[in-house]
Amino acid sequence: MGTSRSRSKTERRQHPRKQDRREEVRWEQEKTRREAAPRDAGPRVTPAARIQTLAGDPSFMTSLARGLSVIEAFSSSRHHPTAAALSAQTGLPRASVHRCLYTLRRLGFVDSDDERHFYLRPSVLALGYSYLYSAPLASATQPVLERLSRLLHESCSIATLENDGIVYVARSPVTRIMSVDLRVGSRLPAYCTSMGRVLLANVSAEKLRLYVERLSLIRYTDRTVTSKEKLLRLLHSVEREGYAIVDQELEIGLRSIAVPLRDASGTVVAALNASTHAQRVSLHEMQSRFLPALYAVAQELSLLLAPGAGGRNWRLPHIKM
Repeated sequence: MGTSRSRSKTERRQHPRKQDRREEVRWEQEKTRREAAPRDAGPRVTPAARIQTLAGDPSFMTSLARGLSVIEAFSSSRHHPTAAALSAQTGLPRASVHRCLYTLRRLGFVDSDDERHFYLRPSVLALGYSYLYSAPLASATQPVLERLSRLLHESCSIATLENDGIVYVARSPVTRIMSVDLRVGSRLPAYCTSMGRVLLANVSAEKLRLYVERLSLIRYTDRTVTSKEKLLRLLHSVEREGYAIVDQELEIGLRSIAVPLRDASGTVVAALNASTHAQRVSLHEMQSRFLPALYAVAQELSLLLAPGAGGRNWRLPHIKM
């Protein structure tokens, strides 16, 4: 009996680090799952699940898709995640994540100081710059956005619709309003943002029907619209009025107004917005002062979208759902 107790104590003294590490990994996995799935959300579709749906395509490169998914997963964590945390975030097997991290590290995109926690290196910015350099409109609109921001003394942005969310393609920040740091490439849900509603209001009836059918409405604040019927009514109103105002539906204190950006054919290809703090600017002021300025800039930007503008053919990506 005494020998058994002594051996048990000895084993615990010899392996405390392994036990602590296993507990830490389990805690990190659970934390990552909680952060990745907001309250009231439906089942989360992981990158691994999306990749699996394309696995039967002989031209689809699964290893590349996995590597890109691992890079994207870093944006969900403000800390240096472990391979276990990235595995939980992406849904990929831990062995696959390890191989992706190894490859990305050899290429100079990822690094680690302790072989457990990983971080992106500045060279990963080259991937984003490749888009900016290949999409001249993003840089061409920046001076216009900055002028609008100075006029309104508020942050202004341009976004496009991609799948079920919006992606920021240009931004001129003035003051930080949201708790999350928005920048070019940031993604937000479409249904509870002003730019998202402007873009949704201008897609075809069939695309909108399919979007609403698969949509899981998350209540971010007590003001968030969580009724699909009410959302459809709001979108019809946005289409009729030509602009959208969203008042504290994504985050308390955040109020924004958006108008569509059209190309030479009149097709809506992006949205332009101004965002402010609800205590600083009233809804009436957004309509009376912000809206005319947004319309004027939208008309100016539409000239950039015209073929041959400035000697070049400026284009934004088509709306993708």
